[in-house]
Amino acid sequence: MVKNILIAIGLPLLAFGIGISFMGFKRKIGARIQRRYGPPFHQPLLDIIKLLSKKSDISHGIIYDLGPMIALGASILTIFFIPIPGLKLLTGSADVIALLYIMVIGSLGMGLGAGESANPNSSIGIARALTLMFGYDLPFVIVIISVLLKYHTTNLYAITQAQAGGHWAMWVLPLSAIVGFIVIYGAMGEHPFDVVTAPHEVATGPMAEYGGKHLGLLFIDHAFHVYIELALFVDLFMGGASNIGWFYVKMFVLFLIIVFFDEVLPRFRIDDAVRFYWRWPTIIALTSLIIVLIGG
Repeated sequence: MVKNILIAIGLPLLAFGIGISFMGFKRKIGARIQRRYGPPFHQPLLDIIKLLSKKSDISHGIIYDLGPMIALGASILTIFFIPIPGLKLLTGSADVIALLYIMVIGSLGMGLGAGESANPNSSIGIARALTLMFGYDLPFVIVIISVLLKYHTTNLYAITQAQAGGHWAMWVLPLSAIVGFIVIYGAMGEHPFDVVTAPHEVATGPMAEYGGKHLGLLFIDHAFHVYIELALFVDLFMGGASNIGWFYVKMFVLFLIIVFFDEVLPRFRIDDAVRFYWRWPTIIALTSLIIVLIGG
């Protein structure tokens, strides 16, 4: 009981630490690619502390206030379902299926909150977010089905164990791994899939009206979101890890690839983004599923 309580407290703190460090790396690496010095590595943490220290926030209603908390709560719950070396809290039968449902709650909560503000930029951003999610969910579900059929289990921890000894799913199911990477890339909102918050178009979209403590909570949620996407890919396709250090290294290498792509790719229009996901990633995912069904 005491051990579970400590895990319940420590796991979100660990996830936040990893996510916020990656956010700092992203700004620093992006600046160096653009031949700038960039902000200090710990700037994202300073931004969160500054926002949370604000004494008052503008409120547009109770749903507006609850939006960031619903998103944050859904992210923390999702973290409990993702096993990492030495720590697994809510892993069990069908936890992969549960994850697919829980990961949607945050977006819906954020949509309700931002919609309460009645800001047109927020409404457009939410519409884009839900449309983009509708786009990448199709190939992602097909990829998940392929992985579950290949390893004959819906338990995420069992899937990582089945990849022990270097038999990673990215080598066994390379097509599914490619699609999985494209999906988490889009879910993280990096170029060319940053249509949801595009500052030059919709003034950060769903976050247009948020400030102070509300925005601080959303920054924390983003740090969790970065961790969740990367950790999920590592567990599904890179065999998890034997220790937390190696787990962090795998996530960091994956994140570096995402950062480099983010710095060189232009932004999609929302219809182009959905059309892209429903074309090549879906075709590749279906091909991988057919191979799994034929090969057993």
